[in-house]
Amino acid sequence: MKKFRKVLDGLTTSPGTIGSPTCGSAASTPTAAPTPREIDVQEMLVSENFQICKTVRHGFPYQPTALAFDPVQKIVAIGTRTGGIRILGRPGVDCYCQHESGAAVLQLQFLINEGALVTACADDTLHLWNLRQRRPAVLHSLKFNRERITFCHLPFQSKWLYVGTERGNTHIVNIESFILSGYVIMWNKAIELATKTHPGPVVHLSDSPKDEGKLLIGFESGTVVQWDLRVKKADFRIYYDEAIHSVSWHHEGKQFMCSHSDGSLTMWNLRNTTKPFQITFPHGKVGKDGRKESCKPILKVEYKTSRNSSEPFIIFSGGLSYDKAGRRPTLTIMHGKAITVLEMDHPIVEFMVLCETPYNNEIQEPYAVVVLLEKDFIVVDLTQSNFPIFENPYPMDIHESPVTCTAYFADCPPDIIPILYSIGAKNKKTGYSQKEWPVSGGTWTLGSQTYPEIIITGHADGSIKFWDASAITLQMLYKLKTSKVFEKPKPSEGRAADLAEEDPFAVQMVSWCPHSRVFCVVGISAHVILYRFSKYDGNTQIVSLDLRLQGDGEDPVSPSETENNPCFSDPSCHSPQHPPASPGCGTPDGAKDSNQCLKVKSRPVRMPPGYQAELVVQLLWVDGEPPQQITSLDVNSAYGLLAFGNCNGLAVVDYIQKSILLCMSTLDLYGAADPYQRLTRSPRKNRQSTSDFCMRGLSNFYSDSKKRIRTSYQSLTELTDNQVSMDMERSKSPTSVPYPTSIHNDPRILPEPVASLRASHYSPVFYLLDNDHVNGHCTSPTSQPCSAGKPRLPVGPEGPRLTRRGPGRPPFRKAQSAACMEISLPVSHTEESRENSFSRSRSSSVSSIDRDTKEAVTTLQFGESYGRKNDALPSPCLWVGTSLGVALLIPISIPTDHEERLEEALTVGPSGGVLMLKGSILRFASLDCGGSLIQSPYEVWRDPNAPEDPDRPRRRKLVNFSPSSSQEACGDGHLAVVCSEKQAKVFLMPSQTCLFVHNITESSFVLRADVVSVCNSICLACFCANGHVMTLSLPSLRPLMDVNYLPLTDMRIARTFCFTNGGQALYLSSPTEVQRITYSQEMCDNLQEMLGELFTPIETPEAQNRGFLKGFFGGNAQNVDREELFGEAAAGKASRSLAQHIPGPAGMEGMKAAAGGVVGDLARARIALDERGQRLGELEERTALMMTSAETFSKHAHELMLKCKDKKWYQL
Repeated sequence: MKKFRKVLDGLTTSPGTIGSPTCGSAASTPTAAPTPREIDVQEMLVSENFQICKTVRHGFPYQPTALAFDPVQKIVAIGTRTGGIRILGRPGVDCYCQHESGAAVLQLQFLINEGALVTACADDTLHLWNLRQRRPAVLHSLKFNRERITFCHLPFQSKWLYVGTERGNTHIVNIESFILSGYVIMWNKAIELATKTHPGPVVHLSDSPKDEGKLLIGFESGTVVQWDLRVKKADFRIYYDEAIHSVSWHHEGKQFMCSHSDGSLTMWNLRNTTKPFQITFPHGKVGKDGRKESCKPILKVEYKTSRNSSEPFIIFSGGLSYDKAGRRPTLTIMHGKAITVLEMDHPIVEFMVLCETPYNNEIQEPYAVVVLLEKDFIVVDLTQSNFPIFENPYPMDIHESPVTCTAYFADCPPDIIPILYSIGAKNKKTGYSQKEWPVSGGTWTLGSQTYPEIIITGHADGSIKFWDASAITLQMLYKLKTSKVFEKPKPSEGRAADLAEEDPFAVQMVSWCPHSRVFCVVGISAHVILYRFSKYDGNTQIVSLDLRLQGDGEDPVSPSETENNPCFSDPSCHSPQHPPASPGCGTPDGAKDSNQCLKVKSRPVRMPPGYQAELVVQLLWVDGEPPQQITSLDVNSAYGLLAFGNCNGLAVVDYIQKSILLCMSTLDLYGAADPYQRLTRSPRKNRQSTSDFCMRGLSNFYSDSKKRIRTSYQSLTELTDNQVSMDMERSKSPTSVPYPTSIHNDPRILPEPVASLRASHYSPVFYLLDNDHVNGHCTSPTSQPCSAGKPRLPVGPEGPRLTRRGPGRPPFRKAQSAACMEISLPVSHTEESRENSFSRSRSSSVSSIDRDTKEAVTTLQFGESYGRKNDALPSPCLWVGTSLGVALLIPISIPTDHEERLEEALTVGPSGGVLMLKGSILRFASLDCGGSLIQSPYEVWRDPNAPEDPDRPRRRKLVNFSPSSSQEACGDGHLAVVCSEKQAKVFLMPSQTCLFVHNITESSFVLRADVVSVCNSICLACFCANGHVMTLSLPSLRPLMDVNYLPLTDMRIARTFCFTNGGQALYLSSPTEVQRITYSQEMCDNLQEMLGELFTPIETPEAQNRGFLKGFFGGNAQNVDREELFGEAAAGKASRSLAQHIPGPAGMEGMKAAAGGVVGDLARARIALDERGQRLGELEERTALMMTSAETFSKHAHELMLKCKDKKWYQL
């Protein structure tokens, strides 16, 4: 605990203040010094309270490549192209691992019921993972130097792994030591000497169910060899004309099936291997001319037998005919004469048939099929004739529509999750299998530190999903579709035709009050929707308000005009429900003037229980210009107000009276208190370029990517371009900075085609650099400054058509700090230096802005504060933060009486305070003088559709957290925390005296900042563009943590990163996955007990007793001593240059650290020893019983022999 004492005397600041203490009010006029008083703030947080680590990852594994299943432990593993592994069991058992190399996972092999996993990666390395700990770790690695791995096979209960290579050789690895055996099956030994061609890579390896000493090797060219491991020669060789993709044995080991590249299945009998005894084309039909249709390859086939039916299951993927264009990927199930074709929504990556037994020489008894698709994960029930799918308990549909924004709320009201779940359960899909989810391995218990948490995701199709994120799990509660508020766009309409290829309903940001259950959504079409929650359905008439928030960047602004037009002096701006006609109506684009981007349903709409739309506010076109994207939003249920802003200005809406309270440009908000002197510039000729401005800050950048949202799942990740367009841009702009070429060597970053650049030429182009700093360039083919218009392509015959911005596409001019980017414009050297100097230092010391850019509203917050320096009592205020680092206070007069609030108009006073910071303002917060956070007031939720009670009229019940409630500590006043992209400041209100200032970063800038509670105290958490996560104490802004955690590689992370209470945060780690992290030491310490156990001690099922007769006639499988064949004594050592053994991280010490300490290891070892001792005791008892039984049988047999030895046969 550290105690801070500070004496406030006028504008004097403490000498211990971090950073520059010179920070007064924006008016730069000293005020009367307040009475010196002492503030005692006991800050509880210290650096030891913070540690950052990943907790859990939710969603579908991005770009999956491999699949494996442990039939005893009943857990599944999924490998990805980026080297990740997701291991799933019962709900709550969800583990993510990552290979350090980042190489794609080619194949996965469980050591069945051993708690281990073997992975084969694209860098030709094998890894052995230990799963007997909550955080799996690599025990051994084996790097092949001269050959490429193509296939692996690990027999059940064997410690020898077969590895096939691209050269056609087969190597054998000891799993325990992870060292190569000297036993090698060379390709030239496997095939006949007379064969002149190479058989190709090994595509299949499996041991015979009948004899473990026989290994079946499948080569890509169509050659199949059964190799006798004992005598080291081939038993038989099969040559087929078509390439082989997979092989599957019958459980008796007398025949096997192959799938081929021509869409055929061949059956082979070991008695006659000269030709297949059956060839089938499951989907190939014979045409009228007698020719068979050509079919696609069958990539995999599984051949399984069942006790209940004499007919086997034959399950395969692919094999459809080529002539049926547009057919979706299929999984075919053949059972007897019945053929069922299951169409999939996405291409099939891999599938596995789940069987009752892990032994390959027993009747398999399949009961389900696990199908891994490119963007989904399903399980099919084979026990029912209609083959239904199981309901997936994992949140695999986060990416159902691309995620465009996220919000994270911890410590929610306890009743909100059950009610959302009950309403969302009514809309769940039906038709699922009634059986339990078959992937049920592992154990997980609800941790002691659990509290209600909700994650909200907004999507490109306009849908919004509420997720229950309590106890590190994720379950969807409720889904809301914002598109139902609007009419469907008709292609015949001009406006809809322009939006036909867009996502007009894409969600840009959300604002939610869990206590009042008021929910606001901002869409990409510059619209705001307000929802109220109700447990009843109802018919509602949605109120639609239209307003113009289109500033005129052409008009010169001079100090004289600013002085003669004080803030709020224009009544038309004060109440703009009916704005005057725009002069742009006379222009050629005047037909689009006052047009809505979307049309709200005019008829009463029946709304089911849940969130019901009440109000829609839309920004209109003005003078042929589309409205700018909304950049900030806040809603307050206690005030009944909704505020939003963009790069043109601010709008405040009274959603109780359904009226527009305020609609002003950002420039008019200052009045006489404007800290900048805006000089006159000559008007430009091109009217359309007046709005060519890209809003600063992160929240404005997404509109550039709305085209990419629709086109791919990497919509917010692939912000790169190819080398061709690079060269074009470099040649057209001589002042451009040279681009790095190292980006094109990274296979993880996919370039966009040139056509995509042309389709979205109005957007800045970004390049991801190695040092995590991005430099984008808006190119211009001429020497004309970029400020005169938007980026253009070279002028040609189609120039006007290409450079015309389509309706609804926001104009862009410059993005100075979006997502680790500093945009340099290819203009003349003089103007370039002026622009860049401002972008690097947007501080209060800038007294003149010789530019025609607009000031964006970057953040808004309602709350109780002192609007003016001489205010004696706090009142409702709106904090407004701008992209120039200015924080404005707007007092609002709200009637306290319930009836007056419903009828009387609200009034807005002139701006009382202007505070200055460096960089765009990101966050506001209020503290009392004791250092506690002052929450925004809210209205207690009441159901708007509940039946009326005449005896008890419904009245609004407000909960107010006014600064005056804690004035005993320090008298009048409270502390205001303001954080920008560059620094954070703490002001004393109402004197607006700067108490503390901290420069957060100089070389980078802050992307996200939140005031959060950690360990029963509060701090300021920041995420910077250089990947640093920082926490600062409040109110002293003392650095507590600074960790270089996450290098920013794409805009997706920047768009979706958010903090919440309890020391937690999240971001989209991939287009399909949500990564949750914690920066609390307490949660890191308790994380081990919150995670699920992947391995549970289960006794391996015994092999089936096949009976005396089957064993006598050779029905039992023959065992082989692999140690005798592959051990060093018999096979010798492998060449050292062939493969290199790499120990796991720090040997056993690293494994212990990953498992959570020595104590946990000892406890687990003790449990394992106890279990082993118990099993040995049981085995000893069974051995003793068998010996006693054998002695008794011997005694009786001897007595019977003595009794009958002297008798004749006819006397018996």
